[in-house]
Order: sequence, then structure tokens, then C-alpha cells
Amino acid sequence: MRLVFPNISYKEKAIDYINEFIEYGSEINGSGSLDRYLEEETYELWLEKILKDMDIANIKKPRVPSLTYFYVREEDDQIVGMVNIRLALNDFLKNEAGHIGYSVRPTQRRKHYATDMLSEALKVCKTIGIREVLISCDKENIASAGVILNCNGVLKNEFHSDTFDEDLQMYAINL
Repeated sequence: MRLVFPNISYKEKAIDYINEFIEYGSEINGSGSLDRYLEEETYELWLEKILKDMDIANIKKPRVPSLTYFYVREEDDQIVGMVNIRLALNDFLKNEAGHIGYSVRPTQRRKHYATDMLSEALKVCKTIGIREVLISCDKENIASAGVILNCNGVLKNEFHSDTFDEDLQMYAINL
């Protein structure tokens, strides 16, 4: 398994990844808005967007700079997951979403991919100097909470999010 920066060669695999979530009626997180771009724009425009997301000096507020990666299984080059790492936090992200969003395709869940992918994302955070990583999840999402706990997450608080209209948990992971 490896983190891969999205490129044009992954276009069909990325579309297949998003379509699997739609087919299973599953929520999509950590995609750097790929799902929304495929609805309204193109994969190519999404690639331009994620490049702009890395441009720290020119990102327009309230957006924050971020990195988006595919988590790819090397043996068959399938996109198993996606992770979005926010390099800074605005007030909303600090209070409700955190530094990292991630997802694993529905047919590949319960195989420890999420824990491994989050561990790799945390290495990226450490490399770029983020020492306390905040990650939130829906309180009902026991699997995601388990992934965060497996990566040494400590529950900071639970709260109701009016934005998402659900109860969330915010975890911190010190690197």
C-alpha cells in the first residue's frame, strides 16, 4: 500500500472509487471534493483544484491549504482509500473537522486499510511539522473512532454539530 498523489493516469480508477460510494449509498470523506467535482465539473479540473490547494501563499480564506492522496494497493493499483490532510486550520476546522479526512471504499472496509492509511497520513503531518493532529468523526461511526484510537487518538470532546446535524467526537493525536 502507498499514498499516491492524484494524476491523470488514475482518472478511471478515481471515478470508479467515487461511483462505489454512490452505489452503496455511503458518505464520502477525505476526497478533496472529488465527488462534487465529478458531479459538476471534470476530473481534470479537480486535479487543478488539488494543485491550487497546496499553494499556501495564495489560498483564499476561509479555505486552508491541503494535500489529497489516493491510498493505492500496489498489487493491482486499485484506489482503496483517499485522505485529505489540511495543513492549517480555520475556526470551523479547529472546532468541527480537524486536520484529516479519510475514506475507504465500501468493498474494502474491515481490512485495516483505514488504520494503515491514517498512520501514513500522520507521518506526512509529522514531516511537515504538525505536532497535534485533530480528527473528528460522527459519534455513531464506531469503526472510524476505532481507527483513530488505534493511531493513539485521545478523545478531546463530544458535541453537536449544527453544520452536519449530528453528534461528533473530536480526537487529538500527538506526534
